[in-house]
Amino acid sequence: LSAALSIGAAMSAGAQDMVFTSWGGTTQDGQAQSWAAPFTAATGIKVLQDGPTDYGKLKAMVESGNVSWDVVDVEYDFAIAAAKMGLLEPIDYSVVDRASIDPRFATDYAVGSFYYSFVIGYNKDVLKVTPQTWADVFDTAKFPGKRTFYKWSAPGVLELALLADGVAAADLYPLDLDRAFAKLDTIKSDIIWWGGGAESQQLLASGEAPLGMFWNGRIFAIQQGGGNVGVSWEQNLTAADVLVVPKGAKHKEAAMKFLAEATSAAAQAKFATVTGYAPINVNSKAEMDAAVVASLPDSHTESQINLDMNYWADNRDEIASRWYSWQAQ
Repeated sequence: LSAALSIGAAMSAGAQDMVFTSWGGTTQDGQAQSWAAPFTAATGIKVLQDGPTDYGKLKAMVESGNVSWDVVDVEYDFAIAAAKMGLLEPIDYSVVDRASIDPRFATDYAVGSFYYSFVIGYNKDVLKVTPQTWADVFDTAKFPGKRTFYKWSAPGVLELALLADGVAAADLYPLDLDRAFAKLDTIKSDIIWWGGGAESQQLLASGEAPLGMFWNGRIFAIQQGGGNVGVSWEQNLTAADVLVVPKGAKHKEAAMKFLAEATSAAAQAKFATVTGYAPINVNSKAEMDAAVVASLPDSHTESQINLDMNYWADNRDEIASRWYSWQAQ
């Protein structure tokens, strides 16, 4: 998307318009192409784009009763917590086909957007040795240069730090925060933080940070654009984004219809094909090229580690307090 829609413009949307908010960059481009365009063609309802997703803004909208977003792409652990806080509308499963959605990614208040992995990405023009594991990412002698990690308090960074320090995948939870932060301290001065996928792509492709953690779809996008970057699926950390409807959304009926389209087999197959993220509709792979299916996260399950969304939903605020305090030091 060339530019995010302003909130003012979103609020002036017509009666048959709705606002979809996501993370920007190639991911939201894929969502607009794969979901919004067919939805508008079928229903006549325009889908206005906004972003990036901001949890504080979503919460403030609901609490003020002035909700300008209709469907929002959020991380799964936030959706679990937001439902408990009363911030979301229940999903209307008389409109959305729950039976076709992988049951891991369907709850009373959220439906899957896409399934992804955090993977190790590296710039081949800068690094002459190939990194394989998260321990390699912490090895500044063998792999010199800046590292880049997701800057928000969310599943991923603490887990990979513990894995790099020798913790077994089966023993990750509950997270040993002292140990994780101690490990991160060893490379803290070499970390460049990315806040969104487009920023992560720029850091890697430019070589400013030739090594780090990335959403697998962002590496896929760089490679599709001809960028000389590589990926290691070793210890890939899996999670999902989900779609939610904020409590008090002005176009709830249209939002539910949009969710039905976005989670359909065809729409999920198209989005997976253009982004490299896995579909959450169980029937989508039958509509996809076998080579594309082979490149998806669920084709790399040998050393795959599932991030614990329920743990994070229960502990997000406590971890966030320590996380942002540590980052600021």
